[in-house]
Amino acid sequence: MDTVFAAFEQTARAHRAKPFLQVLPEDVELGYGEALDLVRAIGARYRARGYGRGHRVALKLPNCPEFLLHFLALNSIGASVLPLNPEYRPAELEYVLGHGEANLVVAREMLEGGFDPPPAPAPGTARECALLYTSGTTGKPKGCLLSDFYFLNLGRHYVDEGGLCALRPGEERLITPLPLFHMNALACSTTAMILAAGAIVQLDRFHPRTWWRDVAASGATIVHYLGVMPAVLLTLPEGPHDRAHGVRFGYGANANPQDHAAFEARFGFPLVEAWAMTETGGGAMLAASREPRHVGTRCVGRPRAHFEFRIESGTGEFLVRNAGADPRAGFFSGYLKDDAATEEAWRGGWFHTGDALRQGEDGSFHFVDRQKNIIRRAGENIAALEVEAALAGHPAVRGVAVIAAPDPLRDEEVMACVVAAAGAVPGRDTAVSIQDWCLARLAYFKAPGLVAFIDALPVTSTNKVQKAKLADFAVDPTRCFDLRDRKRRS
Repeated sequence: MDTVFAAFEQTARAHRAKPFLQVLPEDVELGYGEALDLVRAIGARYRARGYGRGHRVALKLPNCPEFLLHFLALNSIGASVLPLNPEYRPAELEYVLGHGEANLVVAREMLEGGFDPPPAPAPGTARECALLYTSGTTGKPKGCLLSDFYFLNLGRHYVDEGGLCALRPGEERLITPLPLFHMNALACSTTAMILAAGAIVQLDRFHPRTWWRDVAASGATIVHYLGVMPAVLLTLPEGPHDRAHGVRFGYGANANPQDHAAFEARFGFPLVEAWAMTETGGGAMLAASREPRHVGTRCVGRPRAHFEFRIESGTGEFLVRNAGADPRAGFFSGYLKDDAATEEAWRGGWFHTGDALRQGEDGSFHFVDRQKNIIRRAGENIAALEVEAALAGHPAVRGVAVIAAPDPLRDEEVMACVVAAAGAVPGRDTAVSIQDWCLARLAYFKAPGLVAFIDALPVTSTNKVQKAKLADFAVDPTRCFDLRDRKRRS
């Protein structure tokens, strides 16, 4: 069993009648046997057109049944997938498709049509399961090459987690609103449920007002969350729906420490805070699945035997590697077309996460901060440099620095600190124009929700912007314009 499809096929043969996938709000439910038949049929269509090992197919699909069916079908014939964020603007889409060299883009409107024959695959192409793009600190997103072993290893570690996360084979129903173009939904929850003969309840997105209704109606036993979700759900009026569910635990990251205990007390199940990255996968994965969990301290669990770690003195950066003969086993295979960045991340034989963690007296790890120039907004990693590059072309911008500002619901918000060009009026109208400029060029979540006008950017003697000195502008209403209410999905 060396591919995701092989694992799925094995489970489907043994548990043909068990539920595999329910998608809401479409309310489509497929059993393992029915899904296997569909996957085989889709795979046969690809194969008949000449697709196979060495080809890479972009999936421009929302969270829908077809996404997972096409992913498994392509995996069954040895092809790789490149999931696309539906919120990408044309320039972002053009870059990812060009850099990722997709042989085909599958969109929902063409699912019933035929696929053009692909070009011949590059000779000696290595086995690849997926190419996921993640925000890079140097601007453009980096393509993380992920193998079948990456997927299966991640799923196995989840299945073996135990403690509060102990899975009951054939009984779990995992509900997630997280996007399938991210590793959590595509690689973690999907593969874990396949290995445990569980069911995936995939939502199109997070809908706060109908959340508990969907959780209860779907029979969900596990919830996957991001930090924004507990915060939003706590704002809803209390009622009988709060505990009218069968959820045993939630699994996720970045719950606001102030919300953590309150959420568990109100809704009746633990939120297990976890830590991983697209690059680390199951190669280095943490979860606070055992007591004491130190609720409210950003505790992400204790050391695991399958990986080694170091915490750099001075910076607190968390360095990790596999504990076996191959330090990179279970991690990503590298950044596409960027060997230098791959080796830089692995310098000294350790993967440099860019995250600062501290270790408590009992050995537990606690997340402290990100050292990379990355903003974490509602589960999306946003490269400040990418936003700065987009804003630099605005005629009212002479200089700009993008930083993370605290946000009570989304963890962090994108904030642009702007030095206005000569003749530009540093007021709300200009701030709106700057935000609109970015909305036209980047996915909505990357646009600044806060725009502050400053006289000059604070710099070091080497002309490097001192971003730590800009944080105070986020709380100065006379210089900072709050435009968060204008950021909406397209």
